Amino acid sequence: MSNIITCEQVSDGHPDKICDEIADAIVTDCLQHDKNSRVAIECLLKDNHLIIAGELTSEHHPDYRKLVDGTLERIGKERLGYSKDIDIGILVKEQSPDIALGVDKGGAGDQGMMYGYATNETSEFLPIPFAVATKFLQILKNHPSRMFRADAKAQVSYDYDTGRIMTFLCSVQHSPDVEPGDFRHIIEGMMVLAASWYGLNSDFEKLVNPTGRFVIGGPFADCGVTGRKLACDTYGGVGHIGGGALSGKDPSKVDRSGAYMARKIARDIVVNGMADKCEIQIAYAIGVPEPVGIHVETFGTEHQPPAFIEEYVRSSYDLTPRGIIKTLNLLDIDYNLTSSYGHFGKKELPWEI
Repeated sequence: MSNIITCEQVSDGHPDKICDEIADAIVTDCLQHDKNSRVAIECLLKDNHLIIAGELTSEHHPDYRKLVDGTLERIGKERLGYSKDIDIGILVKEQSPDIALGVDKGGAGDQGMMYGYATNETSEFLPIPFAVATKFLQILKNHPSRMFRADAKAQVSYDYDTGRIMTFLCSVQHSPDVEPGDFRHIIEGMMVLAASWYGLNSDFEKLVNPTGRFVIGGPFADCGVTGRKLACDTYGGVGHIGGGALSGKDPSKVDRSGAYMARKIARDIVVNGMADKCEIQIAYAIGVPEPVGIHVETFGTEHQPPAFIEEYVRSSYDLTPRGIIKTLNLLDIDYNLTSSYGHFGKKELPWEI
């Protein structure tokens, strides 16, 4: 039996990612002006219509139009196919005071379980197929050709028994005046470049736009919604993920801060040579500061006794929401850095140090 694992990543012009990026622009803007902001924002984007909805309690009143336009400019308005302003509907009210009763005293902003994962397969401590898929889309993003548009997906199937990529799939939105055959060699070259970045083979099966033309993309092809690409935000489908979205939330929401801390702990364990792979689960009850559960899984790759590693986790980290926010400096993060191409593996983020 083969041991082929497949991971997916999407571009910053994918409709769900556009919504994540707008939501995180709002979070960042509010925290820059008011560190006590409570933000839980979600976006829905279809064609030229955007709905911004959720809860916001802040001394700051964000300029939604400015933040939306800035996000679209950063992605590339022309690449997205927008020639006029988006119609914006706002459905935002203050956070429930019932939630604030617990959160303002240092409790978790919601119940739930968060996971962090790390592996020594790559310098980013991310799974190889996920890292390759992400690298490919970053290369594509920076390609100067005007024939490529903003929406794209990549999927890499990697055989862990042989250490080889078996299949590399991508679907890339393109301008209407070209056919996939016109740029297939360019995309295949990017695939090989992404694979070679990690010292991998280039003789894998290459699938480029296997359905044919991909002219209509982004929110003109599919409805975008915040928080719908959790595997792409985390580890590409390797390991567990929590049930809550990361983007659009201030760090009092443990969906976000707990996931970042769990990643840091897992990464620390791997970096320090205690295990080759590690997954951390942290569980919280709403309004309660301390986690109700901590679980460490090293998949048989540990180099220290499991009991030693678990004691290390419990004794080395402040896992209260306030402790996490302080340790990772989460009130001063530019969350625009997290909303596309994954929340992990980026050296400028404090949970990656």
